[in-house]
Amino acid sequence: MTAALLAPGKTKLTNVPNIADVEIMVELLTRLGCEIDHQIDSASVEINVPMEIGHRADYDLVRRMRASINVLGPVLARCGEVDVALPGGDDIGSRGVDMHIAGLTKMGAEFSNDHGYLIARAPNGLVGSHIFLDLPSVGATENILTAAVLADGETVLENAAREPEIIDLCQLLNKMGAKISGIGTPTLTITGARELQPTAHQVVGDRIVAGTWATAAIATQGQITISGIDPNLLSLPLAKLHEMGAEIKTDADSFTVSMNSRPNSIDIVTLPYPGFPTDLQPQFIVLNAVANGSAMVTENLFEARFRFTQELARLGADIHIDGHHCLVKGVNKLSGAPVVSTDVRAGAALVIAGLIADGTTLVSGVTHVDRGYENFVSVLSSLGADISREIES
Repeated sequence: MTAALLAPGKTKLTNVPNIADVEIMVELLTRLGCEIDHQIDSASVEINVPMEIGHRADYDLVRRMRASINVLGPVLARCGEVDVALPGGDDIGSRGVDMHIAGLTKMGAEFSNDHGYLIARAPNGLVGSHIFLDLPSVGATENILTAAVLADGETVLENAAREPEIIDLCQLLNKMGAKISGIGTPTLTITGARELQPTAHQVVGDRIVAGTWATAAIATQGQITISGIDPNLLSLPLAKLHEMGAEIKTDADSFTVSMNSRPNSIDIVTLPYPGFPTDLQPQFIVLNAVANGSAMVTENLFEARFRFTQELARLGADIHIDGHHCLVKGVNKLSGAPVVSTDVRAGAALVIAGLIADGTTLVSGVTHVDRGYENFVSVLSSLGADISREIES
């Protein structure tokens, strides 16, 4: 959605989920001067970008969604200036913008801070540069990409993120007239264009949502078919589910998982793509919590991602944390209790835990879940879950 800012005119995106984060981004782009037509029934968003856009992303929106920082690259490229409130979002640890700043600085941007805002200026325009990321950061890759496509000259971005969402963004940008090569590799080469054109694009299926539904089926010893996703994007998580005892069947754009016994415990180590995704780590901890045996889960990306395990322990899970390692000893059953969600994936994982716990589990803080899952409660209910949504006071 923020990439649409790079080209005046109407860009239409399809396969857009009806989630809270999309609504926040609609509001943010509207404040920047865009006219938005969000059609929930057709899962589409049409963004009409004016010739002149605003350059300030306000705190009240950015604090609600960290992805608002994604306006940094395209607005700087279009306007030569941008003011972005320092981001908020999930409570899973520090996620600074140092790599975003370092990369854009090499392209000619000048940064300062003022009253909680990150201010960037490019008085002489952006120029291509050779940039090496300390880590394959998704956010930094996105912002550097969306700035480089309108920069003067060639940018080489090394140690770039390789997530399917980055590939999808590159494909969108190339449709708009950008010149990006090396897509899907750690080295992206971007030749700046004078201008880009609006386009239409179908957004890639959400592999994390698909993986969440799969873990819910495994936890409840059920069966589910998930469509609209290339199972190759989930090769490692599906292989891990198979190790746990699940039966996996894949097609071109769907997969089926089924389970009829207690899962076997498995070790997990989170890494940037194509490693195991950190956004599926909480769901797999829940599976290990009721599995046969013990498992070690190692979190290499977000230091506070284990915070939700304190809530899982309230349901009877046997979990021990040591730094970025989490030892999970499987128990025969969990028991319902009140728990609190601290982020999108933790909320989904706690709901899955509630599905297999004896008695009633009350998960509060579920507005986090709304940020990443469309119709979460109604979909689970349609699959046979005894679940209802209450208004939080």
